[in-house]
Amino acid sequence: MNSNPIEAKEYHSYYKTYLEKANTDGPIVEGLKENLNVLVSFFSDIPEEKQNYAYAEGKWTVKDILLHIIDTERIFAYRALRIARRDKSPMVGFEQDDYVANGYAVKRTLENLIEEYKAVRQATIALFNSFEASTLLQIGEASGAAFSVRVLGYITIGHENHHIQIIKERYI
Repeated sequence: MNSNPIEAKEYHSYYKTYLEKANTDGPIVEGLKENLNVLVSFFSDIPEEKQNYAYAEGKWTVKDILLHIIDTERIFAYRALRIARRDKSPMVGFEQDDYVANGYAVKRTLENLIEEYKAVRQATIALFNSFEASTLLQIGEASGAAFSVRVLGYITIGHENHHIQIIKERYI
């Protein structure tokens, strides 16, 4: 149970929608573990004919979305690590469309992407398991905004919940 409610000073308002899609009252690591199973099950059930499908011109495919989830988790975990270690250097943002365009998800199997996701998630779980309670409250700067370590964990969960919802609504 999260005894300290998340405060507005811990994140940029852009990320509020992701926080709303995560259980910020529960422990981060439990949420990461739960979502590992949810996401793997969800993507494993997507039929092959839908894996490279995009619902409109210029939109990402299902496999692009999974790779985006993986890349974003890596970046957020890196940010959490730097903030946890009290690295005060500002961290620049990243251009998600460039990452997707240069990730070549279409050339990979969904099974391969799922295996990569599981490896990244296990690393993120190990990282967050290593943090002291006080470390989770550390605040640093990324993309020109303040972020706490714990918020980055919750955003990771809410971000993938957001994309699962989008896939359900627009792709399958």
